[in-house]
Amino acid sequence: MPPIVSNQDLAEGVTRVARKRRVGIELGLGGIVLLAMLVALRLLTNGEDVGASPRMALLAVGTYLGMAVLLWRTLMRRPQRQSGLGAANRVTLARGVLVALMAGTLADPALLAAHGEWLFALALVALSLDGVDGWVARRTASTSALGARFDMELDAFFILVLCLALLLLDRVGPWVLAIGTMRYAFVAASWRWPWLADDLPESFRRKAVCVWQVAALMLALLPATPDNLASWLAATALAGLTLSFGVDVRWLYRHR
Repeated sequence: MPPIVSNQDLAEGVTRVARKRRVGIELGLGGIVLLAMLVALRLLTNGEDVGASPRMALLAVGTYLGMAVLLWRTLMRRPQRQSGLGAANRVTLARGVLVALMAGTLADPALLAAHGEWLFALALVALSLDGVDGWVARRTASTSALGARFDMELDAFFILVLCLALLLLDRVGPWVLAIGTMRYAFVAASWRWPWLADDLPESFRRKAVCVWQVAALMLALLPATPDNLASWLAATALAGLTLSFGVDVRWLYRHR
């Protein structure tokens, strides 16, 4: 005798399928926007080889697909009230499209060198959107642990991309990677010391340090910025980040 399916189970199944379809469409639209931006970038560079590199497109699309798959899997594992990503996460996804495009430029250092102003403009828009998603979440009462985690991980990857760009342009020495990898080293350390993965209280200091990291690295990327000033800006970002992590680790250790 086949198992009896209740109306509630049937309704939940239909809702789950609808949510998968809605999230898939939203993530797909993000990919279409990324492809359109790649085409626009080619036109802005007048069809030159720089800016038209297939490697750049592959890296940008690969980065976006990796982000989209992780977000999809996380969303499908968690019950959500909304049928799709939600307004705030859509804003964060738009920022993710910009970060994926910037990651793609790492495959073409000539593009970075010849069109640094465009990279700065993309980073500036991405930085501006960083404050918009939180505002939207509060206005629409859609704040969630998933949204906060998505935002935080995208910030970390954004900073890593900026550090790699500075290194590829030979503006700053390899030590700049300490800024981009500190977050990932912290996560790896939490596997050995689980108390490092405990929740931290809200902190304006932490947010301010994150904003300054991005702003300092962006200014260091500008072609008009002298190399010694670029190194100084990156050094201030590293100093602030190291101090901030030190304060957080001390707090976690005392409350473990």
